Amino acid sequence: MTQNLSETVLSSLPESVKAPAYRRSDLTPGILHIGVGNFHRAHQAIYLSKLFDLGEGRDWAIVGAGLKPYDKTMRERLQAQDWLTTVVELDPEGLSAQVCGAMIDFVDVDPKALIARLGEPDIRIVSLTITEGGYFVDPNTGGFDVNHPEIQADLASPDAPQTVFGVLVAALLSRRDKGLEPFTVMSCDNLPENGHMAKQAVAGFARALSPEAGSWIADNVAFPNGMVDCITPATGDRERGLVQERFGLTDAAPVVCEPFRQWVLEDHFPAGRPALEKVGVEFVEDVAPYELMKLRILNGGHATIAYPGALLGHYFVHDAMADPLICAFLKKLEEDEILPTVPEIPGVSFETYLTTVMDRFSNPAVGDTIPRLCLDGSNRQPKFILPSIQDRLDKGLPVAGLALETALWCRYCLGHNEAGEPHVIEDNNADILKAWAQGVYADKPARIEMPELFGGLASDETFLKAFSYAAGMIAEDGVAATLKAYLDGRFDKGAAALKANAH
Repeated sequence: MTQNLSETVLSSLPESVKAPAYRRSDLTPGILHIGVGNFHRAHQAIYLSKLFDLGEGRDWAIVGAGLKPYDKTMRERLQAQDWLTTVVELDPEGLSAQVCGAMIDFVDVDPKALIARLGEPDIRIVSLTITEGGYFVDPNTGGFDVNHPEIQADLASPDAPQTVFGVLVAALLSRRDKGLEPFTVMSCDNLPENGHMAKQAVAGFARALSPEAGSWIADNVAFPNGMVDCITPATGDRERGLVQERFGLTDAAPVVCEPFRQWVLEDHFPAGRPALEKVGVEFVEDVAPYELMKLRILNGGHATIAYPGALLGHYFVHDAMADPLICAFLKKLEEDEILPTVPEIPGVSFETYLTTVMDRFSNPAVGDTIPRLCLDGSNRQPKFILPSIQDRLDKGLPVAGLALETALWCRYCLGHNEAGEPHVIEDNNADILKAWAQGVYADKPARIEMPELFGGLASDETFLKAFSYAAGMIAEDGVAATLKAYLDGRFDKGAAALKANAH
């Protein structure tokens, strides 16, 4: 027998489901969150629910919000179950479930309603998960794309905005005019310097309205940076069925996630904040070192296993990690070449962090896929791999393993694995990448031409020789034999011979 999730069943949940230890009638709003997706409900909402369980911070409950059609669908699903969510942690030792009650309302999906709610004094933090691509970044300059059609439409009708940033600026200026303190804008999206990116967009939109508005927002609104982490797969019939069959609850919008979560935040909240340090959030002066650790060790690790995994025919990430060659390649590359590029963080062991990362990658319950990790390489490699290569070259250090990772990515861009099975190169620059791969692996020119995304590395002789050596071995001997050569130390000898020849 199953129960429909709602406030009325919280006192009679199955023993296998943890109920909130607080009365939701004791909660009052403090945070408005825009973009109520799975990650938010598995991450920020759970941290707040844990805090409420301790009897703390109950004036910081969440009001949901959104502007997109899918936000309306989410609102309808959550409203029918009193804004509650079942969160299942996919621990390979055994699944666990809890009902999260940290959200107590959800604004109508209407810009005017949202601006009005943002103008209430109880909202002191506005948090965002609007996806990494939602910040209107100009791809050529890295600045705010004021010429984007959606932004131009909002600038033409600033009293009826349709974008998040048009709404935030309208609300902030309204609060200023009413003499209310501005809310803090807290990005929870998984991108470097997310606070700076949010400030760039909000202040950039305001500045396009008027220099005075832009200056006021830049000078008076806080945008703390944060590093967030928790693998959260999409919800479908499989996940809804799991909650129903395993835990006896009918939930229209459950969330499944890994048991690991991390949140590092700059402590810059002039309007106040909940005491999240009591439930594991790390408050620091500068998030940048933690971001770099994650980008290079975790995201760089994903790239390291993605392409050999795909080329050797693996579909699930945990299956690639169960391949001794790929697992050993990841460990050696991380320890020899990636970890040494990350500046020390007092009290943090990168070896321990790497062990945790490898355990997370190996979790079969999550069901993460190699095709997902292979997505958008021309955007990810310049963030996750190429900076480590450049750092090592600047210090005169070898890059054999990182060059091998790059050569494996290039081989993947041919569009088929070693068994000849085709795969789609999901990348905005797919045509450029395929032409590059053809040049390296089919035409085998005397001089390899690298795509523009490599920047200065495209003409760095040390890197090009290491890349050519790795690509040549992949073409001649195949992926598995090349990985073995790297693990056996033969790459070091090859690189040394290349260096000698260069002199």
